[in-house]
Amino acid sequence: MHRRPRAALSAVLLVLACLLVPVGVVSTWAKYEIEDADAYVATMAPLASDPAVRDAVTAAVTDSVAKEIDAGPLQSAVESFLRDAVRSFTETGAFQAAWNAANRAAHDAVQSALTHDSDGAVTIDLAPITEQVKRQLSEEGTPFANRIPVRHTEVTVMKAQDLSHFRKGFRMLQIAGVWLPVAAVLLAVGGILLAVRRRRAVTATALGAALGAGVLAAAVAVGRGLTLDDLPPDVSRAAAGAVYDALTDTLRTAAWVIVGVGLAVALGAWAERAAAAGRAGGAASAAPFPPLPAGGRTRRSHRSRRSDRSATRPQVAGVLERGSVGAP
Repeated sequence: MHRRPRAALSAVLLVLACLLVPVGVVSTWAKYEIEDADAYVATMAPLASDPAVRDAVTAAVTDSVAKEIDAGPLQSAVESFLRDAVRSFTETGAFQAAWNAANRAAHDAVQSALTHDSDGAVTIDLAPITEQVKRQLSEEGTPFANRIPVRHTEVTVMKAQDLSHFRKGFRMLQIAGVWLPVAAVLLAVGGILLAVRRRRAVTATALGAALGAGVLAAAVAVGRGLTLDDLPPDVSRAAAGAVYDALTDTLRTAAWVIVGVGLAVALGAWAERAAAAGRAGGAASAAPFPPLPAGGRTRRSHRSRRSDRSATRPQVAGVLERGSVGAP
């Protein structure tokens, strides 16, 4: 293959590889962390100890239960007591189990909405938490505990319009999974092998991958701000931010790792190229003058002999003349 078509094909492969880097990270995250129920629940489980999430759950359960209890003039005192009871329950292991169950149900709802084109919103049902609170208060002998209704207290995770926007693209990413990163690696290897100057190709590929990962990290940060700005007034921004950070933690980590590795590889390739250029320059300056070809030396030696003969002929002739004049 000629140099110019080869270089053009190498450039195309390397550009495609760099473009697939952020998309491949998102597809892997969507497949192995969001689609997988166990991984999703494990990601959301630490939020049970997050203060903002506990406050949001406490407020939601307290408001839901207080609407069903009429304590007359003692209503405010009952609500305060109920809030303290729910808050105390969120610090127990039973709350962790109820939180995990609620998130598993929410995950199943998300996957069902993405797969079956459901038009309903995805919510987390806090009824299991309310039931646990009622049971705890009943065991403690609280007078009004048996009057607490166990109703579905739903917290919206994804609205219907959000699902319609993300359904097709997100589902395609889940199907692609790890194959997009594999394709990016294969394209990068092929582009580097076809490159005329491979060190430069390695440097360009590493910088392109770092740039793509940096764009992904910036997109995650911008998406966080847009998501929180779009929340209804009654939703806790702190709790929503904690949920967003937990879900996108893998994305951010993977993006910054690729940025660091890409910059390190580019720096190493550049240093190696600079060292090679320095070694080549030093060898060129220390080398002696190139030897002359054998034919050139022969011709110059013949010329020098002829010039020596022509220079000595007048001297010999003069000696002969002086010798003839002085002879008897």
